[in-house]
Amino acid sequence: MLEIFVMTHFYPLNVSQVDNLTTQSVAISFEIPADLQSNFAFKAGQYITIKHTIHGKEVRRAYSISSAPVVSGPQNSVTVGIKEVAGGAFSPYANRYIQKGDILEVMPPQGRFLYEPTTAAVHHLGVAAGSGITPILSIAKSVLASGPEHSFTLIYGNKSPQDVMFSNEIEALQTAYPTQFKVQWVYSQAKEDQALFGRIDTAAINYVLKNTDTAPFDGAYLCGPEGMIKTATETLEKAGLSKDHIHYELFTVATESTSDSGEAASGGALAVGKIAVEVTVDGETASLEMDAKTILLDAIIKADIDAPYSCQGGVCSSCICKVTKGSATMIKNQILTDSEIADGLVLSCQAMVTSTEIAVDFDDV
Repeated sequence: MLEIFVMTHFYPLNVSQVDNLTTQSVAISFEIPADLQSNFAFKAGQYITIKHTIHGKEVRRAYSISSAPVVSGPQNSVTVGIKEVAGGAFSPYANRYIQKGDILEVMPPQGRFLYEPTTAAVHHLGVAAGSGITPILSIAKSVLASGPEHSFTLIYGNKSPQDVMFSNEIEALQTAYPTQFKVQWVYSQAKEDQALFGRIDTAAINYVLKNTDTAPFDGAYLCGPEGMIKTATETLEKAGLSKDHIHYELFTVATESTSDSGEAASGGALAVGKIAVEVTVDGETASLEMDAKTILLDAIIKADIDAPYSCQGGVCSSCICKVTKGSATMIKNQILTDSEIADGLVLSCQAMVTSTEIAVDFDDV
């Protein structure tokens, strides 16, 4: 099981730069002061959680890091890409109002979607749609910076060239690594030279495998909506890439809910009535009582316990905790492995309790 060090503390960071990427997306860079540089060291693929009060309400959102980890020397900045989502709680605010010099509360990097650098020559594939480019860009930079024997191919899907996030940085990588870095653009609403028309599907991926990169890939990194992830994974497996070498992160997932029968979508009869809950965070244990129909994390937040969380949609891994007494089932899970679930880990934002009492530990994960 991959161990994660959970850091629930937020730190005030200065916004050092705001770049408009498209009409609906921005890149926000934070300055990391000297005394926090070890806290904010990260691996390519990880994300940070930003906390801010908007219209009197606290909002937390996770955003993937687009900048590359510093190999040697201090990590004095970190950059994230934020695409505006209609009706979103934070992204419209970020795109319209955040300016250089603003102070935002930021949690140190987290996440399991990781690229581990290696000295051996590697040939990796990245598949991204829309804002899914953010962690893939960080991974591509890390791979290419490792040496001339390392190469990276990117399949990047958007509606049109005007919707491409980080286009300048991608073009800069093409210039800096002309033989190591290849890009296949895919546009669903624009026909352009040197680009495929449509969405990232089996045909688009096979086109790259047969015409752009005939040499086998050592690994693939996928980021985007669930449908694209599923299609890309199946296509790459059929092409001979081991499932163990296909890594992915979802930005959206299919909606699931509790059924009328009182069972979570993942199975398991739910408890009824009131449930006694013990929650351990940062070495301290608190007790509360919750209704059986309430999601575990919602009850913990309502009790004003400062447990780690971000997306509240089962997409990131911020809210993982370990069930040490009692039991729970998840509405949906795209992150934890079967062995981790067997060890008692749950996503608290998706957890429905199936016992009359439960104890969970956010530290022991």
